[in-house]
Amino acid sequence: MTKAYVFPGQGAQFVGMGKDLYEQSALAKELFEQANDILGFRITDLMFEGTDEDLRQTKVTQPAIFLHSVILAKTLGESFQPNMTAGHSLGEFSALVTAGALSFEDGLKLVAQRAMAMQKACELEPSTMAAIVGLDDKTVEDACTAIDAVVVPANYNCPGQLVISGSFEGIDKACEKLTELGAKRALKLSVGGAFHSPLMEPARAELAAAIENTQINAPICPVYQNVSAQPFTAPTLIKKNLIDQLTAPVKWTQTVQNMLKDGAAHFTEIGPGKVLTGLIKKIDRATACENISSFQG
Repeated sequence: MTKAYVFPGQGAQFVGMGKDLYEQSALAKELFEQANDILGFRITDLMFEGTDEDLRQTKVTQPAIFLHSVILAKTLGESFQPNMTAGHSLGEFSALVTAGALSFEDGLKLVAQRAMAMQKACELEPSTMAAIVGLDDKTVEDACTAIDAVVVPANYNCPGQLVISGSFEGIDKACEKLTELGAKRALKLSVGGAFHSPLMEPARAELAAAIENTQINAPICPVYQNVSAQPFTAPTLIKKNLIDQLTAPVKWTQTVQNMLKDGAAHFTEIGPGKVLTGLIKKIDRATACENISSFQG
């Protein structure tokens, strides 16, 4: 059976995440303590005992989700045998580490640098995102193109659910236009900025050098990357896609469809929450899915 492992992105965090791993697995405890040393602060204290506000800090959110996903995968041992992997936005780094393309240490360092670079880009130009529900992709794409302000499709989450990203002006105009066109919902999201849009260019430029200088190996299985929704194993292409990811849309619907076309028979979401499990079911109702979000013993 062709097994696909997928990893969640930002927004899946919750207070207490990873605490059971830390307390019940010696390997997990060792990796969490290594992460505290790498980051220079005790992220475990914020993950296990912090507040929602603590976890919403960009420098905490992205590393926390990455750590929960990657360490959980590592505790699965021999039961973790993926034939293909993918991750949603930030989750792509989790997928690359668990597929052996990136070391745990390098993956965490890149995620921390990515978080800070994105935070800086958000502060340069305040911006936001909105979820558009109930319209086909082309209608949303055409409406964004026609608006005289920065607004672009950012996350193709599932059919009928597309997140747009841009300036406050662009998002306001797009939400108004798309509501007129029949969107069931045009909901502004509580996010720090316009992720996966041209407004992330400063972050892309800053992270590019760090990614170029990081050792990336051929993964043990194909990793389907957000930028094109295609499978990759060549380190040079994996690097390029990681760099481009910050300003390009997350093609999650297309990724899942391509994994299914290439033989995926069972999807397992590893990490906090079960957002991706829900999206995969909306992309193909017949697909077998499960989520693992806690220590399996």
